[in-house]
Amino acid sequence: MLTGGQHVRPGDLPSTLSRVELRDDQPTQHEVGGRTFLVADVQPLDLDGVRTVEVGVGLWLLGFLLLLPFYGRLADEGRTWWLWTCLAGFGLGLFGLEYCRRRRKARLARDEQRDG
Repeated sequence: MLTGGQHVRPGDLPSTLSRVELRDDQPTQHEVGGRTFLVADVQPLDLDGVRTVEVGVGLWLLGFLLLLPFYGRLADEGRTWWLWTCLAGFGLGLFGLEYCRRRRKARLARDEQRDG
């Protein structure tokens, strides 16, 4: 039994803990309240996230542009943070978009190298 503060080396682990099977067995049905629900075998729509991040970045930009004409009113009511939140969301989204594009490019290069 391990207690707090103890350090364990991989060789010291019991055999059941040291061997981990990496599999992705998903259930095909769920039983809830006496009913059985079947799980469809559906592929994800967006594998690399680029399209999702593009939509998010576009919405942040749209929010910023729609709030910009109301800057005076927002300032009077102490809500200019709405405008700056949209701008920050747009800027951070651009970083996320570049990250997703690079990840997609690396994944495609890895798959091409593996295939041939």
